[in-house]
Amino acid sequence: MLAKSHTIPEKGLQNTTVAEVLITKGEGKVESWLWCRTDDTVYDAVKHMAKNNVGSLVVLKPGEQQMIAGILTERDYLRKVIVQDMSSKHTQVKEIMTNQDKLISVTSDTNILNAMQVMTENHIRHIPVIDGKLVGMISIVDVVRAVVEQQGGEVRRLNEFIQGEYY
Repeated sequence: MLAKSHTIPEKGLQNTTVAEVLITKGEGKVESWLWCRTDDTVYDAVKHMAKNNVGSLVVLKPGEQQMIAGILTERDYLRKVIVQDMSSKHTQVKEIMTNQDKLISVTSDTNILNAMQVMTENHIRHIPVIDGKLVGMISIVDVVRAVVEQQGGEVRRLNEFIQGEYY
């Protein structure tokens, strides 16, 4: 996975967007580690996830760059392949993925608090960022990291204010 390139500017939780979270992850384009295709085998997709240390992949339609068919998560794999004793080498991603019609996503201008709320309410750890087309993926870890950074900045500013007022 890509290393964090820099931190989110301190401007408060209400003003921090998903786009800024993507920037800190170093995502400017849809990297190959982020997706698979509907006709890939589950085995290859899960191997791809493990190699890149990610818990989900956006599933793209064959031949259509950035046209989303759904999402494949570790949870899909566990519940639909392992528990049902299916063969991951003989099962295609399209057979177990969460389809586009059930896909929960955010846009790059979504506030991080709203993204966190959507993810928490829906019990999901990964959410695609879609602005008409796929622009990236964020995880709950990315969102929590951004919230912690912003809160740390707010605490520092409050301490500076208090020290300036009382000393």
